[in-house]
Amino acid sequence: MTSSNDSNAASGRPEPIDLLIRAGHVVTMNPRRDIIRHGAVAVRGSEIVAVGKEADLRARYEAAAEAGGDRFVATPGMVNSHIHITGEPLTRGYVPDDIDFAENVFGWLCPLYATYTAGDERISAQLAATEMLRSGTTCFLEAGTVRFLDDVVDGLVEVGIRGRVGRWVWDLPPEPDVYRQNTDEAIANLQAVLERHGSVAGGRIAGHVVLVGHNTASDPLWRAARELATEAGAGFSFHMSPAQLDPDAFLAEFGQRPIVHLAELGVLDDDVALTHCVRVDDTEVQILAETGASVAHCPTTALKVAYGVTQVGKMPEMMASGVNVAIGTDGNNASNYSDLMRATYLVAGLFKDARCDPQMFPAEMAYEMATLGGARAVQAQDQIGSLETGKKADIVLHDTDRPEWRPLLNVMSQLVWSADGRGVHSVWVDGNQVVDAGHMTTIDEERLWAACQTAGEAICARSGLPDKAKFPMV
Repeated sequence: MTSSNDSNAASGRPEPIDLLIRAGHVVTMNPRRDIIRHGAVAVRGSEIVAVGKEADLRARYEAAAEAGGDRFVATPGMVNSHIHITGEPLTRGYVPDDIDFAENVFGWLCPLYATYTAGDERISAQLAATEMLRSGTTCFLEAGTVRFLDDVVDGLVEVGIRGRVGRWVWDLPPEPDVYRQNTDEAIANLQAVLERHGSVAGGRIAGHVVLVGHNTASDPLWRAARELATEAGAGFSFHMSPAQLDPDAFLAEFGQRPIVHLAELGVLDDDVALTHCVRVDDTEVQILAETGASVAHCPTTALKVAYGVTQVGKMPEMMASGVNVAIGTDGNNASNYSDLMRATYLVAGLFKDARCDPQMFPAEMAYEMATLGGARAVQAQDQIGSLETGKKADIVLHDTDRPEWRPLLNVMSQLVWSADGRGVHSVWVDGNQVVDAGHMTTIDEERLWAACQTAGEAICARSGLPDKAKFPMV
């Protein structure tokens, strides 16, 4: 049977498409890294059907709708490879910025996380998703919803973002009480994520196997998580070695560094994404390369929480060894923003200065990490990360009629070194427009802002943690 599209092509008539997105520059991130001047992207349903010169695509396709114009730069949606969408968005900035890692996590974050209600977690996820979408991120890998994943997924579906989600799962720490899980309960929680949220909204939201990581999981839980990820064909992610606490704990318990121990357990594979990996040695870097695991580098957190990334971090060695290093923004009390463009700027700059080497992380490499690297980290490299025929229509338009974009002489330099998410004008996910003229199309933003303010104040009050702001409020 001949389709109508085939007939149109054979007769020379334009093929019908849903949308033609036009741009003065189209940053494809295809294998040749083409940047198409006066380009366009043709979309039918949720997929890209063609990318090329606007004139050529106009001759081939008849669009039901058009968007964009010559003042825009079109890019693939970025992929945030590590973000806490619950626990932190509603307490952004409340945690002091002059405390060490242990006090940050156990003295502040865990008590704050414990006070969230189901409704709090839902709007927290929506706030994080809104900030990501409005700054050009169309997909994320979650660090682990604290408790109420059903409510979170419902909120994410309403917003329209693409994401990989999981629960806050561990089996060793005895407190706070609301998180306490024995090994069997932890495994059951992992199974429930995959069963209930394996594929939601046509696969736009999908369950991952997520552990808190660090030294919070027993060996039986590590092995069970590995088996579940393999059986389900799902990704597997966890925190590891941001600070010296993790290597010290593993060496004391097992006489091995963390990544060595996990490799011996059979945990590591090319579907694994480890977050941070600041305090690793050369042997661990080599293991990451050999197993094909990805690393989510969160530069702002490393700076704010004083991990020492510029002193001891081995991200350049990871890249040189072939490790897939992606970029994350982490939580809103460690990074305080969810704009991946700002984090990409830091990735491009940190090791230039740390190694006194301007060749470190050029703009093009940093942007690859934010798009293609993130897509690989979430096991979606065949679907997202570039603007290519057959991939999902996750597309961003950056408005260049802004001071940071003019004059526009080198698109990649501008994207990484000059622009940030405030210049994002329009965003599509799965071919659906979720941001238009810088504002969400799917939810009432003013209502969300008000709800978040009320909820954040209540969470901080319930936690009993003091307001440590240094300047007096009068």
